[in-house]
Amino acid sequence: MIEQLPAIVLLLTFLAAPVCSMIRCGDTAWKLAISSAWLSVIASLALMYQVWGGEEISYHMGGWPPPWGIEVRIDELSALVLVLITLFGSLVMSALRESLRPVMRSQRHSLYYTAFLLCMASLIGITITGDAFNVFVFLEISSLSTYALIARGRDRRALTASFRYLIMGTIGATFILIAIGFMYTVTGTLNMADLAARLPEHTDNRMIQASFAFFTIGIALKVALFPLHYWLPNSYTYAPKATTAFLAATGTKVSLYVMIRFFFDVYGIEFSFSQMKVGTLLMPLCLAGILIASLTAVFQTDVKRLLAWSSVAQLSYMVLGIALLNVDGLTASITHMFNHAMIKAGLFLTLAAIIFRVGSSHINDLAGIGRTMPLTMAAFVVLGAGLVGVPLTAGFISKWYLINAALEKGWVALAVLLIISSLMAVVYIGKIIDVAYFKPAPEKHAAAKDVPASILAPCWIFAILTIYFGIDTRLTAGVAGRVAQSLLGVGP
Repeated sequence: MIEQLPAIVLLLTFLAAPVCSMIRCGDTAWKLAISSAWLSVIASLALMYQVWGGEEISYHMGGWPPPWGIEVRIDELSALVLVLITLFGSLVMSALRESLRPVMRSQRHSLYYTAFLLCMASLIGITITGDAFNVFVFLEISSLSTYALIARGRDRRALTASFRYLIMGTIGATFILIAIGFMYTVTGTLNMADLAARLPEHTDNRMIQASFAFFTIGIALKVALFPLHYWLPNSYTYAPKATTAFLAATGTKVSLYVMIRFFFDVYGIEFSFSQMKVGTLLMPLCLAGILIASLTAVFQTDVKRLLAWSSVAQLSYMVLGIALLNVDGLTASITHMFNHAMIKAGLFLTLAAIIFRVGSSHINDLAGIGRTMPLTMAAFVVLGAGLVGVPLTAGFISKWYLINAALEKGWVALAVLLIISSLMAVVYIGKIIDVAYFKPAPEKHAAAKDVPASILAPCWIFAILTIYFGIDTRLTAGVAGRVAQSLLGVGP
């Protein structure tokens, strides 16, 4: 059984999805979905335990050895992302049943869980596959299920947001497919380890250089890197409440993982950063994204949209760590990928709990909820502190590494800019807290109270994890540091 875990962690959710679609009872479908999701968490933690310390797992699907067969390859980085997808996805799913009741008929819940499980399974597939073409296939499955999840929003603008994401996501996926096709044409292989071995012989080949250009644009669009972020704010704003928590935690983070994997492992550092100078391209885009998105978030009046713009800025932090090309920068990028997924999933889920009672995400409608919904709002405050980067929270750890990386380069101005952007986060999180605690609640919301335990408990689990990973960093910064040293070829 232990030897089959790489296949089991994928099949648990992939096989549960079609079964859910055939179940007409929403509660029964939820029980199946949540069971498969939490079993995948157990499998991913077992895989993390196996690769802890730098070991790798190579699993040959169907018994065919690579590069002829399809390989599943798991190392510390992919295991960390695997835990991110399964754990945070399962926590969000734990709150789904209650949050869907007011917005969707029970008979339709099973189809929603089907799309959710398909999205989770495909993200798992992207993370563990060792085949470049399968990365594209799983990306498309995750995108198609995401379009369906976003379109289920009650606001009619959810359909527009889903269609916009469909158009831009298709363009990004097409660029990635062209890049993979060019690599296959030159090297004759799709196995990622085999590609990494063969590509150094073809770095002067124009087709490989074009492949890199297509891949960079395509994956930047999937990551929502400024200025290719146009699809993200509306998708997060108009998607169903709990759906946004799941998408914010997983979708863009897995795309960032693919970016790291291809830049450092497949194409190689020398080709990506010295010959193609991708760091020089990414740096100004990241700085612009951090400043413009943070400033835009400050002036938002809808909390969902505010948090969506905050995600654009935070994603720029992660890509900036890659562009800095040092151990602390890459450690910051990987650590923040995990920490931000946890914090933002918790924030969106807590906001979903507030909307569940108040019926609105407009800041003025949140007046006084700190007194009427004390437990819910307290979780939001803890998670907001993590997003700002307050010491003893997970957000502080990743920002600390990023500032250290900038200072290591001697770029004091960049470190100052990062501190300024964190102060902007203080402003936009602070104004929500101000309204919630220091403004009187309107009469129509005076009867609001904390949400059911099935919704509130996952919110507080995210809040507690934010504090825990701000103190114990072995799973986050510890793993990220070892991975960064390995990718950069630097000794411990």
